[in-house]
Amino acid sequence: MSGKLVRAEHDKVIGGVCAGLARRFGTSARTMRLIFLVSCLLPGPQFLLYLALWIFVPSERRAGTAHAAW
Repeated sequence: MSGKLVRAEHDKVIGGVCAGLARRFGTSARTMRLIFLVSCLLPGPQFLLYLALWIFVPSERRAGTAHAAW
């Protein structure tokens, strides 16, 4: 695991949540997006959790941790 959780600015599709989670847990953004999509087939509040993370997790720009290599 690397660093704190922030929403990605450069590898985002919608809100940068999956890319930020992928970076935090050391996996690819594509893998995290696939995990999220598969989890949506299961019962539960996955979409609401995504929205909450989008609202409450700061973006790289706001957190001041922008990565030049990303």
